[in-house]
Amino acid sequence: MRIAVVHRSRCNSGKCGLECIQYCPRVRAGDETVIIDEKGKAVISEELCVGCGICVKKCPFEAIDIVNLPVELEHPIHRYGPNGFALYGLPVPVRGKVTGLLGANGIGKTTSILILSGQLIPNLGEFTRKVEWREILRGYMGTELFEFLQQVSEKGLKIAVKPQYIDSIPKVFSGRVGELLRRTDERGLLNSFIERLDLGLLLDRPLNELSGGELQRIAIAATLSRSADFYFFDEITPFLDIFQRITAANLIRELAEEKPVMIVEHDLAILDMLADTVHIAYGKPSVFGVITHPKGTRVGINEYLSGYLPEENVRFRDYAVIFERRLHHRETTREELLKIPKMHKTYGGFTLEVKGGDIRRGEVLGVIGPNGIGKTTFARLLAGEEKPDQGALEEKISISYKPQYLKGTIDMTVAEALLSTTDALESSRFQGEIIEPLSLRPLMNSPISSLSGGELQRVAIALCLARKADLYILDEPSAHLDVEQRVKLPRVIRSHAEQSECGILVIDHDIYLIDMISERLLVFEGEPGLHGEAHGPFGMQEGMNLFLKGLGVTFRRDKSGRPRINKPRSYLDREQKAKGEYYYSTE
Repeated sequence: MRIAVVHRSRCNSGKCGLECIQYCPRVRAGDETVIIDEKGKAVISEELCVGCGICVKKCPFEAIDIVNLPVELEHPIHRYGPNGFALYGLPVPVRGKVTGLLGANGIGKTTSILILSGQLIPNLGEFTRKVEWREILRGYMGTELFEFLQQVSEKGLKIAVKPQYIDSIPKVFSGRVGELLRRTDERGLLNSFIERLDLGLLLDRPLNELSGGELQRIAIAATLSRSADFYFFDEITPFLDIFQRITAANLIRELAEEKPVMIVEHDLAILDMLADTVHIAYGKPSVFGVITHPKGTRVGINEYLSGYLPEENVRFRDYAVIFERRLHHRETTREELLKIPKMHKTYGGFTLEVKGGDIRRGEVLGVIGPNGIGKTTFARLLAGEEKPDQGALEEKISISYKPQYLKGTIDMTVAEALLSTTDALESSRFQGEIIEPLSLRPLMNSPISSLSGGELQRVAIALCLARKADLYILDEPSAHLDVEQRVKLPRVIRSHAEQSECGILVIDHDIYLIDMISERLLVFEGEPGLHGEAHGPFGMQEGMNLFLKGLGVTFRRDKSGRPRINKPRSYLDREQKAKGEYYYSTE
């Protein structure tokens, strides 16, 4: 079975030499294996294609993928037309449980939910004709999905969906927060959600004036308030701090005691805490995706991190993600790069106190704490974008700063932006350590203004690291990145710190990322919106213990070295809290 995909957004026959046609051996033999359609896009016949891969290598825009699939993937559940994405398999909603979907963006998770929610009738790969539901159901007789899909086909299910892109909410509803939430209150629990998600002060605010974190919490509350037969949450963590993530996870767990819930989430710590089972989605983004059978959450996440699925005998990544214990135990002898002075800064009613400390050459310093506590203000003070009321940096060092909120308004392509930043773009080191792991090659000819949130984030990280500097500051680099991109990010950042002998400061709410990436920690405490204090830097053990105690959750490490949140009030949770050991380095 061979699948040929043409990425139509990249295909531009007017600006290439039609290499896909010129170099195709079957075209040279007289077959119409590759043609150009009326819109100027390549169309490849999968029946005639021999899978040589020459067109894939020759296409200047990297617009073609040809993949030889195993025989068992002969029949997709859905395909988006000729040379379009194909999905194999579906996840299974289970009453009383939270089912997780784990995989990269563009791998079919959203397509799965469109099918399960009745918004998309699967075509079984037969895109030239209309496929009837009875034909679809025939293939699922005797399976767990049969009854569910039968109800979907009869429009007998009510579905509540929290969308992935919450910035679209103000575009479809122009009123105030309270008006929107009251419309969704079908379970009579809205007041409880408002209190627990801290939405009380937002009820009279227009939706178009809210931040990303505020919109995210409103979207979660609105979805929880619906009375439905099946609930789907497409990413609950973007823009939320770790405290808000834990609260949202607890609310969804309570909902799942009554109704089936499915969730897509790229924060592995939250997914581990929240899901009862996970389906892994693997394949090649925008080409094909395979949804596995359900796995236990611990087993599924560990298999995903290892890059190998034993039951399926599939290796989908050529390296394993390893949580290294050595960073958390060793005493470093790194040279000091920067002395952080004691600083004081006041904004209206908010006050930030920085206790002082240091940043060392070659280290990654993690920064953690809730939203509204002063982490971004601290970064801007170091970067020189804000001036402290008291205290100032004595050392004159060069700083490269990636801000928290990004604007894709630059009138350049990705390649042009990188070339204007560094003369090392074509070097093997820059290509191997930044361009390749951040998957930027397919984006090089794309205008920055056309990029998605995740694409823009990866470009912003590359631009930050491309500048020559002594200190790099990355504010929330994991935002909008899928799980596959997040597991690659630590290698990119740590390698850059060690190779350049610079300091890198990373502010993020993804605890897995902070755990993998950091050598020491700065911990911010206080009262969000009123005052914040920066403590440390601490060693990982001390810093994480301080932070997790304030959060009220405990971590352990399983045999793979992966940190795991203990289930609230479980035996291990109670035992660690009794010992004051909120962060274990070993199981």
